[in-house]
Amino acid sequence: MPQSTIDTANANPQTAQVIIVDDEEALRLSLSQWLDLSGYTISVHADAISALEHITPDFAGVILTDVKMPKLDGIAFTKSVLEIDRDIPVILMTGHGDVPMAVEAMKSGAYDFVEKPFEPTDILESLERAIEKRRLVIENRTLRSQIAQQGTLDSRLIGNSPPMRALKAEIANIAPTEVPVLVSGETGTGKELVARAIHDLSTRNDRRFVAVNCAAIPESTAESELFGHEKGAFTGAASRRIGWIEHADSGTLFLDEISSMPLALQAKLLRVIEQREVVRLGSNTPVKVNFRLICATNEDLPTAVIDKRFREDLLFRINTFELEIVPLRQRKDDLPLLFDIFAERAAENFDRPYEKPHASLWGSLLGHEWSGNVRELKNLAERYVLLTGMPEERWARLFGNNAAMDASAASDKTGSLADQLRHFEQHIIRDALIRHNGNVKTVMDELDIPRRTLNEKMKKLNIRRDDIE
Repeated sequence: MPQSTIDTANANPQTAQVIIVDDEEALRLSLSQWLDLSGYTISVHADAISALEHITPDFAGVILTDVKMPKLDGIAFTKSVLEIDRDIPVILMTGHGDVPMAVEAMKSGAYDFVEKPFEPTDILESLERAIEKRRLVIENRTLRSQIAQQGTLDSRLIGNSPPMRALKAEIANIAPTEVPVLVSGETGTGKELVARAIHDLSTRNDRRFVAVNCAAIPESTAESELFGHEKGAFTGAASRRIGWIEHADSGTLFLDEISSMPLALQAKLLRVIEQREVVRLGSNTPVKVNFRLICATNEDLPTAVIDKRFREDLLFRINTFELEIVPLRQRKDDLPLLFDIFAERAAENFDRPYEKPHASLWGSLLGHEWSGNVRELKNLAERYVLLTGMPEERWARLFGNNAAMDASAASDKTGSLADQLRHFEQHIIRDALIRHNGNVKTVMDELDIPRRTLNEKMKKLNIRRDDIE
């Protein structure tokens, strides 16, 4: 077995199917035998019409087809396949005189072509990339289906990157318990979404979820806002008011940006957490409260403790379990799916069409730093939908003219449609190597791939460790 096919052979058979269509029996036989030995699931057809009967939108593999065939030629066959599902990769096997025709077919949606005569190994690289592309398409469709099911964890936290899978697993594990949770992460990463997901998966999901932004409450009214007050407690207190903490009784209290809470108020919050009772301003009577506490912060609280801006005893109380949301720049493989979903929602809300960006444009998403995280991406997707003009023109207005120029140059190159996955993989691997200072073992664990596969991909994508370390 050729070593380079081992990882594909060990993949889920449903993602390693190949349909071979050729009227030449000798080629069908040799190609099918070689691919079968390489671990692929093979289906062989002597004509395109019979092959079409076995192709559905759920087909999880790749099609290898000859161009010149009786009844239905490879170009017409490709068009029929793309009408069934435009994301099924079709690789054309063509004679020298048919290359211009194959190039035109690629502009219409074919994935790649290989020129006869060829050795079976000649198509391996294209075949592996095509199978991986199809796997990603099927995986994203599964995620979209899960997202459409309201109430599921995947419907709230979109993404299938290793950090997101780990985060969802931690949420599912901790949500049914009653322990206080501290959610940490940069601004825009979705800390409140995580808090709501914990609440929805908890035993309190039929009670209130009370969200309080500590940074937005004026210090002069913060005590009244949180603990409530009695009539006449201060000038302007015309009636009794229930505070946010008491309002969350039996439910979940979410304190966002808790590091912004004044020290004096932190002491009173600590007492509420310890005693499970609150005393309204102007009253001496404690009121029992029972709530699940979730806090969020975008800064390092141990540092705030050292700086004497946050109480250490309060920190011990609120971080029984800590969930860290990684920034968007560390899970860039989620970017295309996130952008698509945000853009589709914007198109529906604004009653505008959504023209999906050309494959060669996605590199601008992957190369951006995303300091505003998911919030910034959502804003950008909405602006893309609202802008007018061709997709390339709108992309240029979002990312600068260089993005459109690079995309235009890429689209003029033969095989540019096949470059999408290469560019995608290059950014993911390079980004992982940079974050882990070139530590291959750590990158292997994060990306869940064997060392040999990582080495081969780095060589193919021209990624050098000594350029990163």
